[in-house]
Amino acid sequence: MARQPSGTGSAEESSAAPPRALDADAFEEDDPMDDEADDINPTAAGRSAETDALWTDVRVQPVEIALPSGVGYTLRAYRLSTEVRAPEISGREEDFPEPSTARVAADEDEAELGGIDEAELTAQALAAGDQEGRHRTGDEEGAERAEADVEAAPEEEATETEEAAAPEEVPVFLAEDGKLLLFRSPEGLVEYVRHATEHELAQLDTWAEVRERIEPEDIVPLEEDRYELDLVVENLRGGHDVWDPALIVQAGEVARDVAYALRIQAVMTALAPGSPLDDLDEGLRTVEAGGFGAFFARRRLRKIDPQTTAALSWRTVIGKISGAVDWRD
Repeated sequence: MARQPSGTGSAEESSAAPPRALDADAFEEDDPMDDEADDINPTAAGRSAETDALWTDVRVQPVEIALPSGVGYTLRAYRLSTEVRAPEISGREEDFPEPSTARVAADEDEAELGGIDEAELTAQALAAGDQEGRHRTGDEEGAERAEADVEAAPEEEATETEEAAAPEEVPVFLAEDGKLLLFRSPEGLVEYVRHATEHELAQLDTWAEVRERIEPEDIVPLEEDRYELDLVVENLRGGHDVWDPALIVQAGEVARDVAYALRIQAVMTALAPGSPLDDLDEGLRTVEAGGFGAFFARRRLRKIDPQTTAALSWRTVIGKISGAVDWRD
């Protein structure tokens, strides 16, 4: 269901280093020695062996998420879909409002975009993605593809049925009443875990052990579990040459996880396979991987409008996620 973590850097690393230009790093090869070092020592700085053992035993990990309104900690687990129930979202409004800080940022964005209605811009972004897909397919190629699809339809339907029946690994967060719980301090998170029982992670078979063993010093997320959603829109609006593939791809990973775990339909649709934001994500993944394919990925990315398809759509996604957060001290 969810994309696998990309293993990108922490918030400190991203803020200290300048964003990587697409042109400069598209063909840069990874140092095999660096990859080997990462495999040998995947732990986060300041994280003890006892902490690693705890999270390995309970199959849960702490997560750090930076949003426009602040930085918070939560917990996330992956379990088979047959092992967890559907989330309880009855206490959440269908269209929840953005936090006040996000609303201020949105007003500033609208002013800079010339006062155009946001709904209109969103429609333009979605239309742009559809139009790009049509440009890439000629009439002749489309006819051949349609014929092939008809021939393969029975086999594909059977495959889809089999896949639907098979359980898949899905994300589960520390959430309550359809809201993601973000704690501004490790101490606050631990205090909640030790005493609260009405949340989504309480259903895990290892939760009793989490409550018994967790300490504030254990809330040290791995580098791959630190997400900087607060930097995504600004980076995208800077233009193609300054887009940071690692930042945006990693943001997409946690956005998909949160959207699925909390059933935020608007975000699930915006990041669904074949959507403009998914095309952006795939292109950036190819660029980040380097090699010959990065050249063509770079060309495709330059057809994406930084303001509408990229920045505005991502701002909407982050606004929806921010509205589904319950901040705790």
